[in-house]
Amino acid sequence: MAWRSHGKNQRDLVDQLKGHGIIKSSSVYNAMLAVDRRDFCHTREAYRDNPQPIGSNVTISAPHMHAHALETLVAHLKPGSRVLDVGSGSGYLTACMAIMVGEAGRVVGIDHIKELVELSIANTSRNHSQLMSSSTLQYVVGDGRKGYSQGAPYDCIHVGAAAPTLPQPLVDQLATGGRLVCPVGPSGSIQDFIQLDKDENGHITEKKLMGVSYVPLTDKFRQV
Repeated sequence: MAWRSHGKNQRDLVDQLKGHGIIKSSSVYNAMLAVDRRDFCHTREAYRDNPQPIGSNVTISAPHMHAHALETLVAHLKPGSRVLDVGSGSGYLTACMAIMVGEAGRVVGIDHIKELVELSIANTSRNHSQLMSSSTLQYVVGDGRKGYSQGAPYDCIHVGAAAPTLPQPLVDQLATGGRLVCPVGPSGSIQDFIQLDKDENGHITEKKLMGVSYVPLTDKFRQV
């Protein structure tokens, strides 16, 4: 039922996602309900279930993809978890993750475009400034393909843009017992949404979850 979960407001949108079986857990439901997409998507169609432009040739993902990502990572988005969101864009999913991990957790959103990092800070400040003032949530400028070693290791890593192959630094920065999700494949084509798990012995397993279409994970100069 992807692309059909349009809403009139945030509650209606989240209820549509739940009704279509995309949101399954209460923690994902409550987080997405708490973070109003309109604060992070400044178009007239903020509550439609499709991507929307946020500037710098970047889009905010469709709500159903945010829900899929959170549900895939839900077992690793527990109070106290450490999380990295690569290509954090306007900050919506990053803020949802911060609510899920609570004050004992830590979420880092990284984007290589300074203007988007400034936008995400402004967006989050509208109704969730306490996430940043409590140091639960931090937005940084940087090349997300290299991860963010200062906060590693991470219990889960989300990548919001398509990489040609899984970036090895992200795999290295994933904690044992952790999970990484990333679209993998060529730009302008259908990519695989990959789930990577690292067990307690450091053994890696990969699973293809679905076909997706994301903007490329690239450098600033190719992006803009």
